[in-house]
Amino acid sequence: MTSRDRVKRRIDLAAGRDKVQLVLKNCKIINVFSHEVNEGHIAIDSGKIIGIGDYQGLEEVDMKGKYVAPGLIDSHEHLESAMVTPAQMARVVIPRGTTTIVADPHEIANVCGLKGIEFMMKSVEKTPLNAFFMLPSCVPATPFETSGAKLLAEDLDTLMDRTNVLGLGELMDFPGVISGREDIIDKMMIAQKKIIDGHGPMIKGKSLNAYMIGGVKTDHECSNLDEMKERLDRGMYIAIREGSAARDLKTLVQGVTQSNSRRCTLCTDDKSPEDILKEGHVDFSIRKAIELGIDPITAVQMATINTAECYYLRDIGAIAPGYDADLIVIDDLKTFNIEQVYKNGVKVAENNKALFEVEETDTSDVVETVKLKPVQEEDLKIKLDSDIVNVISVLPFSLVTEKNIRKVHLEDGYFVKHKYIDIVKLAVIERHNATGNIGLGLVENFKLSGGAIATTIGHDSHNLIVIGDNDEDMLKAIQEVEKLEGGIAVVSDGEVNSLQLRIAGLMSDRPMEFVAERLKELLQIAHDKLGVNDKIDPFMTLSFLALPVIPDLKLTDKGLFDVVKFDFMEIEVKE
Repeated sequence: MTSRDRVKRRIDLAAGRDKVQLVLKNCKIINVFSHEVNEGHIAIDSGKIIGIGDYQGLEEVDMKGKYVAPGLIDSHEHLESAMVTPAQMARVVIPRGTTTIVADPHEIANVCGLKGIEFMMKSVEKTPLNAFFMLPSCVPATPFETSGAKLLAEDLDTLMDRTNVLGLGELMDFPGVISGREDIIDKMMIAQKKIIDGHGPMIKGKSLNAYMIGGVKTDHECSNLDEMKERLDRGMYIAIREGSAARDLKTLVQGVTQSNSRRCTLCTDDKSPEDILKEGHVDFSIRKAIELGIDPITAVQMATINTAECYYLRDIGAIAPGYDADLIVIDDLKTFNIEQVYKNGVKVAENNKALFEVEETDTSDVVETVKLKPVQEEDLKIKLDSDIVNVISVLPFSLVTEKNIRKVHLEDGYFVKHKYIDIVKLAVIERHNATGNIGLGLVENFKLSGGAIATTIGHDSHNLIVIGDNDEDMLKAIQEVEKLEGGIAVVSDGEVNSLQLRIAGLMSDRPMEFVAERLKELLQIAHDKLGVNDKIDPFMTLSFLALPVIPDLKLTDKGLFDVVKFDFMEIEVKE
């Protein structure tokens, strides 16, 4: 059928001159345009919504007054954070109402480069999930760490014209943007006809203007209402994040008004498999927003049409003629439980179960990525001339850390964990090219005692990161992760427990339920046996301690990094 024939056929169907394939009858339709609920029948044919009205269908389903809303859209996420393949992710999130995602694969790109991006695209393309991609702008994230790949503008340009590519991913190197660094400008230029995502915590005033002037349109890093308002005033879209380590919804919904709500979207950014299975995905953000006082239809708009308009996705995000028949059936506007999910007019999930099979993609290009120079206990020792030091202070439910000055315990000039002082050792070990780079630092408020935790998930360059209160257990954790070819290891009283993540050291090829259960077991060991702070997810929090683009103090394989000053610093406090 030609395009002309297809349009003529749809006109005939919309005019009622022939029966459509499917009619969902007696629906309460959430209208994201008029901000109201309309009662009626939804006519569907060849994956498209043909019309709302009195239609005849080859198949007719009585929805018995159930609410029907557009399929939900995650406006910004990193698929890798679910620790499973995109195909396995789709199997889990579609039954929870998410039919479209805007993904930035910069985690796997920092390990495997273009091969990693290609793997993510191929893994999801055989599922019903609409997956659009933002090309990673920062590989490496900064010049202050070692990543497994480097992507220049000419590399990204080979993918920019693809229909599933919406633009340039989050510009984390905001000082580089503001200073007008040419390599970043080159990347921005190839996305001028598309979208550029922002990542600019704390910048304001003229610096914000300079950050936006090249085309940055979104930001998901607002942590307070002043930041949110200034960006909204400048015309940005604000992606309100409710992930696992960062939960900004409670704060930012206070800044959502009738006047600005259509410039706000919902995103998960980084959400753990356990939280997805236990809480939900974007549907959880909607439920929480409603509990916090947001009008239910406004919450639906934030999870559908707002994102579609932001990213120029004209065929999704609403229930109206010509839109894709991506629909969710919900029980009630307050509880917002997803009962059924339709993708292109086909029921793909019901009662939290996927009605489709998952077909996995070849992983040969994205495994065997852990390459370490041999590490000894001696490499983990921190020698100090002074016991007054700079310490990374972990904050509950936040990616932001604080820089504090503390007095620590020394033995023979080396840092040693004191049983009454909550300060432990942190190491970031380069794992892509076996360079031997090891950055060392100190962390408080992690509350770890009697062991160590190591992981190859270390945003964004994903070097091996390990935290512990003694060198012997730290070394055991490192060796276990190396043996697994990537993953998470927890050592308690000398006993090693672990989860293998062979795909780029970030993801498992097992189902999400398996990964979540194993993570739950490791989490219990971390909290119960190691005494880790119960207000943090130790694995996700640990992974972000290596991210040198979120304030205040972080650690890379090259050393301790002051994000506010954007420069390295010593552990010792210099007078």
